[in-house]
Amino acid sequence: MMLHEVSWIRSSSKLCPALKKAALGWYSPLKYVPCFIQKPLKFIKQHWRKVPVIVQIDEKKVSLLSAEEITAFAGCSIQKQLKVINAFSTRVNAKSLSLLENNHNVKRIWLDREIKAVLDVASPTIQAPPVWEQHLTGKGVTVAVLDSGIYNHPDLAGRIKGFVDLVKQKTSPYDDNGHGTHVAGDIASNGSQSDYLYRGPAPEADLVGVKVLNKMGSGSFSTVIEGIQWCIDNRDYFNIKVLNISLGAAAHDSYRNDPVCQVVEKAWEAGIVVCAAAGNEGPQSKTINTPGIDPLIITVGALDDKNTLILEDDLVNDFSSRGPTIDNLTKPDIVSPGTNIISLRSPGSMLDKQNREARVGNWYISFSGTSMATPVCCGVVAQMLQADNYLTPEQVKTRLMQSARKLDGYDPNVQGMGVIDARRAVGFTAALENKLDRYFV
Repeated sequence: MMLHEVSWIRSSSKLCPALKKAALGWYSPLKYVPCFIQKPLKFIKQHWRKVPVIVQIDEKKVSLLSAEEITAFAGCSIQKQLKVINAFSTRVNAKSLSLLENNHNVKRIWLDREIKAVLDVASPTIQAPPVWEQHLTGKGVTVAVLDSGIYNHPDLAGRIKGFVDLVKQKTSPYDDNGHGTHVAGDIASNGSQSDYLYRGPAPEADLVGVKVLNKMGSGSFSTVIEGIQWCIDNRDYFNIKVLNISLGAAAHDSYRNDPVCQVVEKAWEAGIVVCAAAGNEGPQSKTINTPGIDPLIITVGALDDKNTLILEDDLVNDFSSRGPTIDNLTKPDIVSPGTNIISLRSPGSMLDKQNREARVGNWYISFSGTSMATPVCCGVVAQMLQADNYLTPEQVKTRLMQSARKLDGYDPNVQGMGVIDARRAVGFTAALENKLDRYFV
């Protein structure tokens, strides 16, 4: 292996930045001197070490080969078919990567990176209770929760309409991490075990659990893509209208070249409202996670409502990621409560064991993060779609942003358009607005 092989990795337009960095690990970073000059055994091990990648096929090529033919030529094998973005996942060594990069039918190669999981006062803060008075509780709307699973909690009884496990292939709902259960409650807990205190904005919405994160709360890009693809394929069967993505990874690529962004756009175009967490890397700027960097979908930051119903003391939490994005776009789009959110507990799960002090009674637990703010937003979206089932994803996003309440002193790259407001977002008449105003007097 000579210097020109380091050169092609650096100059390749097909390899994502993270993959270039990983591939250069096969060679010495010291003035690009091949490892075999320094440590022959280390070089041999590095050269044949395999890394997980996602390979996208260029569907515009006349000489299009099948994924099977491409992998056979490169000496690797398909692990997952990711047809929604015309791609597949595999594992490659230095030789296989070089053969794939030189294949004219291959458009893009990404490192199959790791992606991680990033309601007592929350619902009143976003003004959900007066919307409940109008019987807008998310009934008839299904929200897909792309996460670590969902525990069959009493507050969700009879409303987990579907479950798919892309980690362990189990068939019954479960959550060995606990994150997904909390998120599901942030959307749709009916509060039955708390005398109806800890309710999500959409306490009658249906849920579909899509397990893409393992017990430790992490997963891969390819599994997340597979999960979103499953939601698109099963949208009509389960009546999936909303997709909650309370997970993310640092953005290294433009949204145009990011594989997860490509697939969330497919979901959006299929009529599914996609809400994604901004990330928990604030208060620094330019910290919005992928897929939250995508301009099409709704990206949600976290509000600290100070456990009060008044807006004047509300702050955007320091941990909430800020824009602009890697493409210099303004994000997040909106903020909602994400600090000390009490929601559903998955007994015996990883987070439950690690955070015993956060338990609230026998059935609930308190967490903070944009992971909690995002499902609160999804719950409001479910209310909106119950009120008007014909709203498009773009109309939902526009109405959410235009009806938000701005916080004083914050840049749009910190708060977006402001705090989500359920009663305005559902589009009440002026007369009803007056009635609802009296609710808060």
